Amino acid sequence: MLKKLPKENMGTSNLGWLESRFHFSFAEYRNPENVNFGVLRVLNDDIVHPKSGFDTHPHENMEIISYIVDGEITHKDSMGNQETLKRGEVQYLSAGNGIFHSEHNIHETKDLRLLQIWIYPPQKALPRLYGSQKFTKEQRENKLLNIVSSQKGNAPIKIYQDVEIYVSELEKDKIIDYKIEEGKQVYFALIEGTAFINGIELNDGDAMEITKEKKLEIKAIENAHFLFIEMEEQ
Repeated sequence: MLKKLPKENMGTSNLGWLESRFHFSFAEYRNPENVNFGVLRVLNDDIVHPKSGFDTHPHENMEIISYIVDGEITHKDSMGNQETLKRGEVQYLSAGNGIFHSEHNIHETKDLRLLQIWIYPPQKALPRLYGSQKFTKEQRENKLLNIVSSQKGNAPIKIYQDVEIYVSELEKDKIIDYKIEEGKQVYFALIEGTAFINGIELNDGDAMEITKEKKLEIKAIENAHFLFIEMEEQ
């Protein structure tokens, strides 16, 4: 089953310094029919304007992945980590019983765009994790790059939950096939460009819930930059 989710139907917010599109209920966007998709609780498409950002705030019992689309993010946290990441690079944390962090765009003129992904952990109070990975464009160009997996998986970034996260930048008319594992479902987000997903057109900002399917066929109509998350059916 393929359920297209046009970006026009998603929640939005504009705080001046921050513009967001919410795939699921978050902040002032409240929709009891759209709280999560399996273990995926949050997918926010955020634009953080220059010289602004998220000041120090807490998280607990959530696994959080930030995928940088454009610009630069500067991270600081209560575990002593501090770094700046750019396009295609990934930051992750498993907050366990508590972590404080801040995320800022310290650039003078350029916007920061990122996808902020929150995933329920398999249990509470797991040991805290933090890390990042500086992937290159070549690693995801016209191929699937597995950026996140469970502890048992093969991705460079390993979290506790049983998920696989893939990204790609696919040139016009290129096709990628992906076999969906039995008993799994997929949440697909088209970040930039236009593509057919199993014959259904998605444009930049659109998403799709994919259940009871055996494979994905992704065909770029224009150059297409996308991310998808495979997880247990629920």
